[in-house]
Amino acid sequence: MATGKKFTTAKGKVDRTQVYSPEEGIALVKDSAFTKFDETVDVAVRLGVDPRKADQMVRGAVVLPNGLGKDVRVLVFAKGEKAQEATQAGADFVGGDDLVEKIKDGWFEFDTAIATPDMMGTVGKIGRMLGPRGLMPNPKVGTVTFDVGRAVQEAKSGKVTYRVEKAGIVHAPVGKVSFSPEKLQENLLSLMDALVKAKPSTSKGTYLKKVSISSTMGPGVNLDAAALQALVK
Repeated sequence: MATGKKFTTAKGKVDRTQVYSPEEGIALVKDSAFTKFDETVDVAVRLGVDPRKADQMVRGAVVLPNGLGKDVRVLVFAKGEKAQEATQAGADFVGGDDLVEKIKDGWFEFDTAIATPDMMGTVGKIGRMLGPRGLMPNPKVGTVTFDVGRAVQEAKSGKVTYRVEKAGIVHAPVGKVSFSPEKLQENLLSLMDALVKAKPSTSKGTYLKKVSISSTMGPGVNLDAAALQALVK
């Protein structure tokens, strides 16, 4: 029950009826984190879009200036020189049909997948397994490319991919609780800037409807969406 008491105490620090400035919100998230491990700081953004319409789908990627604070395991589907390039860039797993067979058997010990365009026919065999886990390489977020060296380096340095869900919400990590407030805010603003730039031209009305930030186990803290939008302009 200790965890329950700790969560109740943490929750008591946050006024759910109030919206906080980015500085106040980040400070509250850091203050209300209570576990022994270094929790991830996550952001949830409700957008004024209808994801059911193809022209209002918001997806993309952004390299966070301060990384994610974790070792990202990168898998690359490539062959020949491009496989060597991926290995030299620091990819954890590089291959083709051999990796496809491992994944078919239920192996998913990686965080992101990259593929050269000529390997997509092979990768397509496991699309139904990768897609639901958000692991399917996609040219729109830079994970289908012949520039595999750069793609691996970006993934390792803290590249975050995002995609709006059916309810119009984007979820993305922006670092660890152990990060300084300044680093968390820089990462948060980089994500928000990417989302604002990705606004579909057909989206009308308020675009950033609600922004909430929390640690893995901590309570959600509502941020002032208008203040965030002003900061990224």
